[in-house]
Amino acid sequence: MPLTLGAVDLADDPDLAGDQLEWVDEFEWDAITQSQERSLSGAFLVQEGVKLYGRPITLQSNGGAWFTLATVRALEALRDQPSAQMLLVLPRGDQHWVTWNRADGPPLAAKQVERSQEMADTVYELTLRLITVAPPLDPDLKA
Repeated sequence: MPLTLGAVDLADDPDLAGDQLEWVDEFEWDAITQSQERSLSGAFLVQEGVKLYGRPITLQSNGGAWFTLATVRALEALRDQPSAQMLLVLPRGDQHWVTWNRADGPPLAAKQVERSQEMADTVYELTLRLITVAPPLDPDLKA
């Protein structure tokens, strides 16, 4: 099953089960935003609207997915690009335009599965903090 973030294939090694990253906050999202206030007359006012973007997508290994140092380094390169917009493709086919969510902790966290010297064959568990954004404008379209 594919699992990609931009050009990084997170499921490129089936033995490491990269496609098993868990979307841990998938069901914590409410697509409706609401404000509540009292008017000067004492009436209770409620306004609601649909959120367009800003949905957090936190992907974690949770013991079920490991990644090579090369993958961690590729993700670091993506993380270090300001305002990067990346296409996230999940194994079940969902696609989301995302950027790094830097407001809720480190956007990329990697932890060695076994303690060792950093070597090319060392494997890591990951946490990726992303947030949905509007798709980039097509450069071929004239505004």
